[in-house]
Amino acid sequence: MNRYVVLLRGVNVGRAKRIAMADLRALLSDLGYEDVRTHLNSGNAVVSATRTSPERVATRVQRALADRHGLEVGCVARSGDQLRATIAGLPWPDRATAGAKLLAHFLSADPDPALLEAHDPRSLDSGRIALGERVMYQWCPDGVLAAPPASAWLEKHTGVVATGRNWNTVTKLTAMLDA
Repeated sequence: MNRYVVLLRGVNVGRAKRIAMADLRALLSDLGYEDVRTHLNSGNAVVSATRTSPERVATRVQRALADRHGLEVGCVARSGDQLRATIAGLPWPDRATAGAKLLAHFLSADPDPALLEAHDPRSLDSGRIALGERVMYQWCPDGVLAAPPASAWLEKHTGVVATGRNWNTVTKLTAMLDA
């Protein structure tokens, strides 16, 4: 049995695209996932499944949200190994202690290299944005609200779904995978 993190993009941040975490847990259970747990009220879940991939998990969840709840939201999933690799790949490990100011933007796919070259998100905030394996890291020393909207910018220019989580959430989800 493998464990996966499911990350929904843009749910429960305003009046649109709302889903109760109890409803999300029920949906995930109905899809056949086991050991379903959610974290916070922002579309974070951990599930167990056999014979699947993170991409398949994301596709199934995204379709079910649209079909059952009328929610058109992006979904990204990561295996436990992929999430641990995101943590290991952090380019600024000394900043992890300020977890609310450090973001990991999880990408649904690798951006097209030509588009990425033409629209490099690192140009938004030199030295504070770095790219990793299907993740974009962002350091926000003045707070997330004062930082450039890197996820939206990357999505607009590359067409890849990006959903950001602060480092505190990333480490909590990793702990949930291992619990």
